[in-house]
Amino acid sequence: MNKEVEVKNDGRVLTKKDIWRAMRRHYLAISTYNYDSGFAATLVWELFPALSKIYHDDPDGLQASIDNQFKFYNCNPWMSPIITGATLAIEEKGKTKSLQAVQDLKTALMGPFSGIGDTLIWILFPTVLGAIAASMGKHGNSIGMWIYLAVYVLFFFLRSFLYNVGYDSGTALMTNMSDKLSALTDAVSVLGIAVIGAIVPSTINFQLALKFSQAGVTLTGQQILDQLMPGLLPVLLTALLYWMLKKGRKMTTLILMVIVIAMVGAALGILKA
Repeated sequence: MNKEVEVKNDGRVLTKKDIWRAMRRHYLAISTYNYDSGFAATLVWELFPALSKIYHDDPDGLQASIDNQFKFYNCNPWMSPIITGATLAIEEKGKTKSLQAVQDLKTALMGPFSGIGDTLIWILFPTVLGAIAASMGKHGNSIGMWIYLAVYVLFFFLRSFLYNVGYDSGTALMTNMSDKLSALTDAVSVLGIAVIGAIVPSTINFQLALKFSQAGVTLTGQQILDQLMPGLLPVLLTALLYWMLKKGRKMTTLILMVIVIAMVGAALGILKA
């Protein structure tokens, strides 16, 4: 005998408990990927209990919904909860009539949302916070490391909140916030570039040891460079390594190259040891 499904006044059949269950499954489901359908297979596992409740009296509709969810899906794990939460809200309201709208929503948003998640959470924040932690750790201060850990844990649990935001707002969030999200990405990117630019010369110890004497006055090569532009050598070294990395050079090769340059330069008295 089928259990009765409670229908709310607003037409919803899913409860907060159902949404939290889907969210908990999300943490495991989003970790499995294949090149044929992306996260689609595990997305079906993530949403199956909620979809089963939506289509509790329509097995054919459930099958159609599952087939629809099996279509290719690939989104940044940190931003994906907004999309999957919104698709649940749409499908709960329209059922099989909304399957095309669900697919259109996923197709339209997984690219832009991946761009936001990849830029902010996978690249910018780890780079900035990691550089700050390394700079502070260099001076024996571990606070930067704990800040890094705290922000990562915050982002991890923020995914639960985003799942509910997606479900409660449906497509309205994407329609109303698209411009603001884009502006936020640009603003944080500029901030990240400024922070990294300030950290490079203060963290990378790359200085000349050459000395020049004239008329009883002795100047070091580093003093001359500092008069031209403080931190010039660390910036040039960083730019060179970045350029080589973009050209396909392996990170281990670049690390070994820096070690060799440092050792040879120090042995010849060109670079400070």
